[in-house]
Amino acid sequence: MQDDLTSVWEATANNAPETQKPEGDYACDVLVIGGGFTGMSCALQLAKGGASVIVVDTIRPGFGASGRNGGQVIPGLKHDPDNIDRLYGEFSTAFAGKTSETTFNLIKENDIDCDATPSGWIQGTIKRDHLDLLETRMREWQSRGADVGMLDAAEVQAISGSKRLVGGWLDNRAGQLHSLKYIRGLTRAAQAAGCQVFAPAPVRSMNCISGKWHGKIAEGMATIRSDHVVVATNGYSGDLFPKLRRSLIPANSFQVATAPLGAEQLATVLPNKTPVSDSRRIGNYFRIGPGGRLMMGGRGTFADPVGRDAFREIISELHAYYPQVKSVPIEFCWSGTLAMTYDHFPHLHRPLENMTMAVG
Repeated sequence: MQDDLTSVWEATANNAPETQKPEGDYACDVLVIGGGFTGMSCALQLAKGGASVIVVDTIRPGFGASGRNGGQVIPGLKHDPDNIDRLYGEFSTAFAGKTSETTFNLIKENDIDCDATPSGWIQGTIKRDHLDLLETRMREWQSRGADVGMLDAAEVQAISGSKRLVGGWLDNRAGQLHSLKYIRGLTRAAQAAGCQVFAPAPVRSMNCISGKWHGKIAEGMATIRSDHVVVATNGYSGDLFPKLRRSLIPANSFQVATAPLGAEQLATVLPNKTPVSDSRRIGNYFRIGPGGRLMMGGRGTFADPVGRDAFREIISELHAYYPQVKSVPIEFCWSGTLAMTYDHFPHLHRPLENMTMAVG
C-alpha cells in the first residue's frame, strides 16, 4: 500500500521522535521487531524493568496501523465475556475488561501528550435485530461490575446526533486519543527508559546461533545480537516469518475526515464527542477528531495503490449517518492494513524458548 494519502493524524501530530539508522554491530537483551503499539509498549516495560532493548521498524514507529487507526480506546475483545470465560477463564476476561484503563494509566504514568479523553464509547446499531445481541453483551459486562448501560433510540440519537441509529449500549470505561501522538509518545518514553530505536531498519534475516539471535538489518548491513526476540509486526508481517504471516487475515481499513465543522454543526454531530462504532460485522466507526473534524472509518478495497476514488463508499456512509454535513468538504482520506486472527483472539506464540510473537 502506498503512503501517499496523508492522514489527519499525520497533519496534526507533534514532531516524530528521532531514530537512528543502524550501522555496525549491536548487542542487547531483547530485540523488538515492530514499532507499533505492541512492540513499543513491550519495549518500554522491558526497559523499565532493567533490560537492554533495541526496537527496529521497517519504516518508522507508527507507520502502520498504530499511527493510522481511529483512536478509539475500547475495552474487551471481539468475543463477549461469557465466551472468553468459557474458553480461557475469568482471568482473561478481567484482563480484557481493563485494557482501556491500562492504556489511560500508561499515558498518565509516562506523561504522554496524545489528547487522551475517557469519554466513553457507544456501540450503536442501525439494525433492530441486533438490539438483543447488544443488550446481552452489555449485561455480561455489567454483571462483572463494568460501568455500562443500554441506550434506546432517543438516547443514542441524542448522544450521536444521527437519526440512523436505533439503539445501542454505552461503555463508560472507554475513550479516545490521537493515535499518532500516542505511538510517538510511547516511542519517546521507551527511549527515555533506555531503548534504542532504529528506523528505517528492515530485518533481512534472523538466525539463532549458540543460543543468541543474530538479526541482519538490510539498511547499513548491521547485525543485532540478542538473547530474546519479540516479533510485533501484526498486519505488516512479511516473509521473514512466513508461518506467522499465514496465520493472519489481512484487512484494509479506510478513513476520512471532513474540514473543521462550525459551531452549529458540532452542536448536532456527536455533540458530547462520544465516539461510536456500529454493530455490523464490518461496520463503521466515527468520532470528532482534531480541529472539530468529523472522522469516519470502515471497510476498504485491496487495490494498490489506493486513490481517492476508493473512498466513495465510506464517504457515502458518512453522509448517510450525518446528512447535515454533506456540504462540508472531505479534507483527509487515508487507509492502512490491519491483521485479524482466525479466531478473533489476540495470539501470543512461543515458537522457540527465546522468541515471542504477539499478534491480533
